[in-house]
Amino acid sequence: MKDFKKYYTIPATPEEVYAAITNPLTIELWTGEPAEMSTEPGSEFTMWDGSISGRNIEFEDGKKVVQQWYFGEQDEPSIVTIKLHADKHGTSAELKHTNIPDEAYDDIVEGWSDTYFGGIADFYSVH
Repeated sequence: MKDFKKYYTIPATPEEVYAAITNPLTIELWTGEPAEMSTEPGSEFTMWDGSISGRNIEFEDGKKVVQQWYFGEQDEPSIVTIKLHADKHGTSAELKHTNIPDEAYDDIVEGWSDTYFGGIADFYSVH
């Protein structure tokens, strides 16, 4: 199991980035794929038409999202924490993802950088 931590800069306000990761309609706009999402702690979510799924744990409006991502049967849950901070370029998104299965690590890291945060940054840079 591995952990991953990185900061991403997104050309949008923290409130806009928060909407992009919590509002299912906004998620579908930047991913182009069906999504199920709620800001109700304990609710299940799916993104990219089910290729990512998990359980929502905690929300702080415009500031923080904590989720458990599912990777089959794991002893320790894989926890994703995203904290949003305003900065001069828009938003600094602090990502921490713990307990990533070794065999999924490279794909997950690439997905965070290219698809997830890269997708959000691309969405806000053209809108």
